[in-house]
Amino acid sequence: MIRPLLAGVVLATAIAFLALRESQSPLDAQARAALSRIDGTVRVPGLKAAVEVLRDTWGVPHIYAKSVDDLFFAQGYVMAQDRLWQMEIWRRTVEGRLAEVLGAAALPRDRQARLLKYRGPLDDTELTSYHPESRRIMGAYVSGVNAFIAEATASGKLPVEFVLTRIRPQPWTVETLLSRQIAFGDATSELQLAAAVAEIGAEQANRRRNPDPFEPLVVPPGIDVAAITDAVFAATRAGAPAPRPQIEPGSNNWVVSGALSATAKPVVANDPHREVTNPSLRYIVHLNAPGWNVAGASEPPFLGVAIGHNERIGWGLTIVGTDQQDVYVEELNPANPQQMKWKGAWEPIRTVREEIRVKGENPEQFEMKFTRHGPIFYVDAPRHRAYVLRSALHEPGTAPYLAGLRLAQAPDCRAFLDAAGYWKTPSENLICGDVDGSISWRASALTPARKGWSGRLPVPGTGEFEWQGFRSDLPRELNPSRGFIVTANHNVQPKSYQPPFMFKNADTRFERITRLLQLIRPGQKYSLDDHRRMQHDAYSLRAAADVDLFKGWSSSDPAVERARVMLSKWDATYRRESAEAALYEAWRAGGAQGRGGRGAAPVPSPVGPGMSPTTRVEIEKRLQHAVGRLTSDQGADWMSWRWGRMHMRAFPHAVVAHFDIPAVERGGGAGTVAADGASYREILDVANWDRSLVINTPGQSGQPGSPFYGNLARDWADEQYFPLAFSRSAVEKATAHRLTLTK
Repeated sequence: MIRPLLAGVVLATAIAFLALRESQSPLDAQARAALSRIDGTVRVPGLKAAVEVLRDTWGVPHIYAKSVDDLFFAQGYVMAQDRLWQMEIWRRTVEGRLAEVLGAAALPRDRQARLLKYRGPLDDTELTSYHPESRRIMGAYVSGVNAFIAEATASGKLPVEFVLTRIRPQPWTVETLLSRQIAFGDATSELQLAAAVAEIGAEQANRRRNPDPFEPLVVPPGIDVAAITDAVFAATRAGAPAPRPQIEPGSNNWVVSGALSATAKPVVANDPHREVTNPSLRYIVHLNAPGWNVAGASEPPFLGVAIGHNERIGWGLTIVGTDQQDVYVEELNPANPQQMKWKGAWEPIRTVREEIRVKGENPEQFEMKFTRHGPIFYVDAPRHRAYVLRSALHEPGTAPYLAGLRLAQAPDCRAFLDAAGYWKTPSENLICGDVDGSISWRASALTPARKGWSGRLPVPGTGEFEWQGFRSDLPRELNPSRGFIVTANHNVQPKSYQPPFMFKNADTRFERITRLLQLIRPGQKYSLDDHRRMQHDAYSLRAAADVDLFKGWSSSDPAVERARVMLSKWDATYRRESAEAALYEAWRAGGAQGRGGRGAAPVPSPVGPGMSPTTRVEIEKRLQHAVGRLTSDQGADWMSWRWGRMHMRAFPHAVVAHFDIPAVERGGGAGTVAADGASYREILDVANWDRSLVINTPGQSGQPGSPFYGNLARDWADEQYFPLAFSRSAVEKATAHRLTLTK
């Protein structure tokens, strides 16, 4: 989250020189001097009673408080101890306040953040959507964050990044926690598809997109796709290059019933995938107070637990992909561009003016315009058209991940389904397993109800394409007879489900996980080790479909023939030490068109004697290219070729290269179950929570010099886990640092 921001902004500003490597001692000494205290006793004004913070061997804080207020106050304090710099940059990013510290280079991002932010009231409709006691919980949390900020500022022990950049952390508010994601997600997809329609026509563009479920693509009447130019796209990019599409999402989760589990109780496995960053996108914590006992991970701003377990249920999530945005093309009044047409009448456009402070320069006066559908992000004056983002994220209750507060207190998987109804963004497949033996799943997202149109292309804003409220019919399951539930960013809609609430590209991970869960023999049960192996399954259905292309023929070129033989005998598994996986990926990168394709199941086709001469020549040509590339990149010794050398994960520090964490080689990726981006993994044992396994990366702390900065990167690369202690006795055994916070 931080690195893309700072790579494009910070390093382009006055602190770019900090990326240069400096001598070790001064930087290390500065970092150590700024470390937060994690042992002993600290007085923290604002607490009502003493709070225990037991950090375990892996850096997970187990927080024990005597009241809800002190619990979340302490979580805010501890969170700031480990991640204050990350939190500060996140806060400034979503609030549109980067230019205050980074200068004019950050203005495009600030403008977009302010344009897209939630502007509704912070009333009970907003707050109680996340939890009935949200106001109390959130108020306590921000008080804890601010208590640490005040302490660190007064003592001169702010994290080293603040010292180096001369940035000062700003106080947090409840409004800060309620900031929305600021992005043109589904809207960007609409614009891209419209541009493809303009280029090759609706039928061909639809075939190329290959949506699942498949339906004809109809351009809404009144939309001129040829008018959607590069300038429209540029308005969504905040001055940065267009974001790369997510080609191979990777989140997986599954839950098996006790009938399939060696523990006789459900097991919940989850590896949600996002960008792997330094500091980690996620943070693992254990919260214990009257009415609360929950452990697991969350994301910025880190309040509560979004993925994990309490005393009775375990849960996980993967992105559903619900379409929560639409682009509306408003017709402007040629005689008065401050008006737009809706249902045959002109109505006014609302204008909001704000001031953006800019470091080293005069403040910028920023003007934003809004129609009934949302913020205007581009005006095509010659055509009298304005492009507007309609987003579910502008509705109450759509701050990301905070509905995890409700899930954390669900007593069973049936109640979990009801609690999951309050989860509005991001769209998630929420799965559950409970101590009574039940399992459940619900597709959870605030989902626009569109009648007569799909939302796949921009629509006119003149009144014919309006949302009809929000849907309440998203699919769910409770105790299916098959004994397990799997989601993997695939199309979760039943075949008869209409109208679709999202359109997916096909993906093989769901198919592969389902196959693995169906391999069980009569009387056999899945152990925790089986779930570990499944999470790291690196077998590629795509590659397996292509292996036969290398059988039944030979090449007169010795190098090509050697490569062909290697691939003909390959087991299609992306181990990091695999030369074959490296060779195959180099072959694919050379332009070869395999039969597997992304998301396609293995399909027989003529090979060997039945292969066309053209196909064979192309395969040989690409093999020759692949051998040349690997020889150049990894050396002439074929035995030293490794997929891991092509599949590295780096952990650069956002500001100072000296604090980079060494890169690691990874297996998996390339569309396998062990796809890229799993910074957090969990395997939750409902029968004995202390046997539950987790991993984060690269470490729990974002502070260089901390024992928990980068300590998990190697274990993560080596496919290892650590136990998430839950009972007090297990926590005590795992405790490495003991901190008491007193009033």
